[in-house]
Amino acid sequence: MTNNFKKSFPRTPLWYLISGLLFATLLGSCSVKNIVYFSDLPADSLKVMKAAADFTEPVIQGDDILSITIQTLDPTTSSVVNQAEAVQAVGASSATSVGNQLITGFLVDKDGYVHMTLLGKVKVLGLTTYQARELITKKASEFYRNPTVQVRFANYKITILGEVTRPATYTVPNEKVTVLDALGLAGDLTIYGKRENVLLVREENGQKAMVRLNLTDSDIFQSPYYYLRQNDVIYVEPGKAKAAANNAARTQTYAIAGTVLSLLIVLISRL
Repeated sequence: MTNNFKKSFPRTPLWYLISGLLFATLLGSCSVKNIVYFSDLPADSLKVMKAAADFTEPVIQGDDILSITIQTLDPTTSSVVNQAEAVQAVGASSATSVGNQLITGFLVDKDGYVHMTLLGKVKVLGLTTYQARELITKKASEFYRNPTVQVRFANYKITILGEVTRPATYTVPNEKVTVLDALGLAGDLTIYGKRENVLLVREENGQKAMVRLNLTDSDIFQSPYYYLRQNDVIYVEPGKAKAAANNAARTQTYAIAGTVLSLLIVLISRL
C-alpha cells in the first residue's frame, strides 16, 4: 500500500513545497476559545439570576473634582455661587477623545474642603455625593430660599488597558459603573482578549487589591467587584491566539525557508 501511495503521490520537489506551505499555514493559524460572554447560560431556557452584589456609594476624597450646581429663583445670584475652576485632569478622556482634559468643577483640597463663593469652605471629605448635597443645601439655605443643589463627581475615572478596542482612561458621569459598562466604553474586547481572566486592580486602604474576573461565567453578576470604583484599572490579558498571530509571519518564513532547504537537498541528491 505504501508503494502504491508513493506511485500515486510521488515526492517531487513540488510535493515538498506544497507540504511545507501547508505546515506553515497550520502553524500560523490559531483557534479562538472562550470568546462568548456568559457561556454557562442555557440556550433553550431561562436562568433566573440572583440579585447582583450590593452597590456601595463612593465617598469623596482629597483631589476629587466635584460638579456642584445651586439653582435658585434668581438665576443671577445662582451664577455667582456656581463659579468653579477648570481643573486639569491628567490622562482623563471621554468616550470619544483621548488625552488630557480640562474639567470644570470644585477641587477638594488635601484637608477635604471645597471653596465656594459666598458659602465659604465646606468640608466634604468622606461624604457621599448625596450627603454632600444635603450639607451644601443646608448652608445655601442661609442665603437663598429653597435652593436646589446637585453634586456629582466630575473626575470619576476608570482605566481600561490591554486587548480592548480603545484602551484609555475614561471619565464617566455616572457613579454606578459596572465592569461591562467600562468595557463597552472601551469598544469591547478584541478577539484576542482573554475573557475568562480579566484583571481588576483597585486601591483599598492604601494597598493594591488585584482580582481576576471571568466574563464567560454569569456568576460575575454576584461578584463584589462587578461594580467599579473610582480609579479602578481593568487589564485584559492577550490570549495565545494573539501571540500566534504576531508570530505567524515569522513562523511562515521559517517554514518556507525549511521547505526551500528540503527542496535543495532533494535536487542535490538527484544530481
